[in-house]
Amino acid sequence: MFHSKSIAMKAAAVAFVTAIGFGNAEAADISGAGATFPYPIYAKWADAYKKETGIAVNYQSIGSGGGIKQIKARTVTFGASDAPLKAGELEKAGLVQFPMVIGGIVPVVNLKGIAPGRLAIDGETLAKIFMGEIRRWDDAALKKLNPGVDLPRQAIAIVHRSDGSGTTFNFTDYLSRVSRIWADEIGASTAVQWPAGIGAKGNEGVANMTSQTDGAIGYVEYAYAKQNKLTYMAMINKAGRKVAPTPEAFAAAAANADWEGTPGYAVILNDQPGDKSWPITAATFILMYKQPQDKAASAEATKFFAWAYRNGDRMAEELDYIPMPDSVVKLVEETWSSQIANK
Repeated sequence: MFHSKSIAMKAAAVAFVTAIGFGNAEAADISGAGATFPYPIYAKWADAYKKETGIAVNYQSIGSGGGIKQIKARTVTFGASDAPLKAGELEKAGLVQFPMVIGGIVPVVNLKGIAPGRLAIDGETLAKIFMGEIRRWDDAALKKLNPGVDLPRQAIAIVHRSDGSGTTFNFTDYLSRVSRIWADEIGASTAVQWPAGIGAKGNEGVANMTSQTDGAIGYVEYAYAKQNKLTYMAMINKAGRKVAPTPEAFAAAAANADWEGTPGYAVILNDQPGDKSWPITAATFILMYKQPQDKAASAEATKFFAWAYRNGDRMAEELDYIPMPDSVVKLVEETWSSQIANK
């Protein structure tokens, strides 16, 4: 099932960038930690920002769970999570939460001879695979969804996250919406008791492990699928339509989001209606203190995020993320002014 170097790759995946710095960490003016989902765009923004302003950003790509822990421990200026905190938790911790970009989470596979987007899957079948109920690629349910595709009689190797993960939260939230059994027995969380599979750390680790394991299926943010040239699956959405993971499909899923009416902007974008909507779409969020201990650092962080909102849309789109609408940016900037004491 595994390539000869899979064990080494697994170790590399687990160790892969637990503390990635943008610029010189010792001279960094802004520190943050958390989600791996937005790491590609945060890295790109930070590189451009450093060149333009001379100010460095030190961001640890450690997973949403780690980011939430670090911001609550006040070891960083901002935390990053794809699993939004609820209003009560934000209030208790004294935190402000706001969205930065939107992206898609995609099932990815390692099957010889299968091109990206060639295989399609629906939510119920995806849940059964990750529950360990569907164990071979030539299962009748997969054949029914993919007429004309020569599916191999090969075992399915499940790859999932081993760390606290906002990507996992959104993936399992989606499975909970489309499968009652998944909702009742496993549920949605940043970390769940997986019934089957191999664990890997970060989107990076899941991408690496999937690419090195014959017959594998995993789930990653779309930028990781593209960067690692992984074979992504098409999906059957809530409207019963087969859709590919594209910026247009992610934007369609976000079209009806009620950002203003949702406390902490904690909008979940999974399983949205619409013929063009991608079923597993998510925003990624920043967490900052209302009363920061280091007001200067907090002010520098909001300057960076304001710069990213103003100048970073094209960079986000190049990586297939969806920038936040101008109307949402205006709301977020009003939140900063009224709730974050940077002076």
